[in-house]
Amino acid sequence: MSGDRTEGPGPIARWGPMVAILGAIALLVGVVLVAEPIADARATGPSSAPERGAGDTTEIELPPGVMTFEQAKAKGTLDDYDFGDRCDPATGTLALPLAPQQNCFAKFSGDNGGATATGVTADKIKVVAYLNQPNDPILEFIYGQIGLETKPGEAEKAYDNFNEIFASYYEFYGREVEIIPYIATGNIQDSVAATADAETIARDIKPFAVINGPQLSNAFADTISANGIVCMGCTSTGDDEFYGERDPYQWGVQKTPTQNLVLVAEYLGKRLIDRPAKWAGGPLKDKPRKIAMIAAEGTEQNDAPIEMFTSILAEDYGAELANIQRYDDPLALGTTGRAMLSQFKSEGITSIVFVGDPIAPQTLTRIASEQDYHPEWITSGSSLVENNVFSRTYDQDQWARAFGPTSLFPRVDGGIGTPIGLHKWYFGTEPPGGAAALLTVPNLQVLFGGLQGAGPDLTAEHFRDALFTAPILAGSPIAPQISFGNRGFFPNTDYVALDDMTEISWDPDVIAPDEGGKEGKGGWRYSDGGKRYLPGEWPDDEPHVFDAETGVTNFEAFPTTAEEPPADWAPVSGPRKGKTYP
Repeated sequence: MSGDRTEGPGPIARWGPMVAILGAIALLVGVVLVAEPIADARATGPSSAPERGAGDTTEIELPPGVMTFEQAKAKGTLDDYDFGDRCDPATGTLALPLAPQQNCFAKFSGDNGGATATGVTADKIKVVAYLNQPNDPILEFIYGQIGLETKPGEAEKAYDNFNEIFASYYEFYGREVEIIPYIATGNIQDSVAATADAETIARDIKPFAVINGPQLSNAFADTISANGIVCMGCTSTGDDEFYGERDPYQWGVQKTPTQNLVLVAEYLGKRLIDRPAKWAGGPLKDKPRKIAMIAAEGTEQNDAPIEMFTSILAEDYGAELANIQRYDDPLALGTTGRAMLSQFKSEGITSIVFVGDPIAPQTLTRIASEQDYHPEWITSGSSLVENNVFSRTYDQDQWARAFGPTSLFPRVDGGIGTPIGLHKWYFGTEPPGGAAALLTVPNLQVLFGGLQGAGPDLTAEHFRDALFTAPILAGSPIAPQISFGNRGFFPNTDYVALDDMTEISWDPDVIAPDEGGKEGKGGWRYSDGGKRYLPGEWPDDEPHVFDAETGVTNFEAFPTTAEEPPADWAPVSGPRKGKTYP
C-alpha cells in the first residue's frame, strides 16, 4: 500500500470533512427526546448492537415536570395532564406533519427554576444563530455549482419561521426560545475570525446555546465549548475524540468521519472484497476486485478515521486497500489527479473508494475517461457527492459505475413530511431562501428536542442527559435512525444524530428530482426500496445495485414501512391556523 500527499493547502483545502454543509438539505431529522436510563456500555463490536428502534418510554423515570402522552397513558393518568390541541390523542403524537411522527409532551405549570444556566431565565432561552459571512467566497463557489442563491435576511427569517412553528408544538416549560442572529466576520475556514466571533458571542450575548458555525474550522466550536455554551452543528471537522473532550457542549447531526467509515468498511468487507468487479468497464470488468482510495487531506486528527477504516478491513476481513492517495485542493487535481489515476490504471485497480468534496469527482471522472480507464466508483457517505445535483456534473460514462453506501434517503413527492412542506402547511408559502433555508431545520430539531427532554431545570448537563437517554428513534426508507450516547452502534460515545446508511447506485438516464425538488436527468437509485442498515447489519452478499425494479429514486406516496402524517392535521397557530395542507 502506498500514499502520496500533495503539499500545501489550496484555496478550498480540507473539503473532506465538509460533507455536512449541504448534505443537511436532504436530511429531515425528527427527534423524539425524553429521559430514559440506559446502561453505559460501549460497543464491543457489531454483535453488540441493540435492535433497531429499541427503547420503551412507558416505564422510564422522567425529569421532574416532564410527562409524555405515552407514559401517562400507560399509567392511566392522561386525565391528570393537559396535552393541548398540539397533540393527536388518537396516536399520542404531535399533530405536526413531520416524518417520523413525534411524541407529545404535557403542558407545564409551576415554577421552572428561573435562571438555571447562562442564557436561561424564567421566561427565555437565549440561542444564537451563527450566520455565514455574506459573500463568503468558499460558500459562493459551492452554492454556484448547484444553483443555490441566498439573499440578505433570508436565513434570519427562516430561523424565525421554523422557531415559530416548533414553539407551537414543543414544550419549553414556561420559556420561549429567543433566536439571536450573529453574522460571521470571516469565511468558513478563517480560524482567527472564528475564535474572535465565539469570544464576542460568549462575552456580549451570553447564550445558552449556539446553532451553526464555520464548517471548515474547529476554532469556533472549541472556543464556544470553553465558555460553557452548548453548540449544535458548529463544525463538520470534529471526530469522536473532539466531541468527547468537549462534553457536554458539542453536538451534531451527521455521522462523524469515524462513524461513517465504520459502516463503509463493513460494506466493503461483506459486499465487495473477494468478489469480481462486475460493474467495472473495459478490461477491468469481472476481474478480482483490487480496491484503492482517494481521500481529501485534512488535519492530522482527520487521519484517524482512515486508520480505523484500514484496521477494520485488516482485522475483520483480512483485506487491505491496494493504494491510498490524498489531495488537499480539488482545483489542483487537473495535474495531481492524472498521476493518481495513471498509477491506479497501471496497478490494475478495479474499484476506487472516494472520500472527499463534491468538486473533485468532476475532474477525476473526466481524467479517467481521457485515460480510457473505467473503474467502479465506490461512495462513502460523502453526502454532497451523493446529491443528485452534484452527481449530474460528473462524467456520466464514469459515474454510471458509481455505487455504494450513503446516509441520504429518497423523499416523498408532494412535500408532506419535509421542511418545505412543513413551512407551506404552517405559513402557506415556501421557506425564505428555498432549499438553502432547510439547513436550519435539522439543528433546530435536535436542539429543541434536547431542551424539551431536559425539563424545567435546564443545564448543559441535563441537555446531554436528555439526548443520551432518549429512546432510539427508528429509521425508515425516508428517514435515518437517530440516537445519542452509548447505544452499542459505534466504538465511541455518540454525540451526533445519524446511525445508519443505505445503498445507492447512479442511473444516468432516469428523470428524477434533485435536492431542491427540480427534475432533471440522472439520479441515485436507493437499493431495495431504500432499506437502511445499522453497523453489523450489511448483508453478506453482492450489492443490489443498478436495478430499476427495486431501486427507487423517490416515492410517489409514503412507503408502507414509514408513518404518514394524517392529511387532516391543521396548524394550532399561525397564519393558516385550522387549515389542512394546501
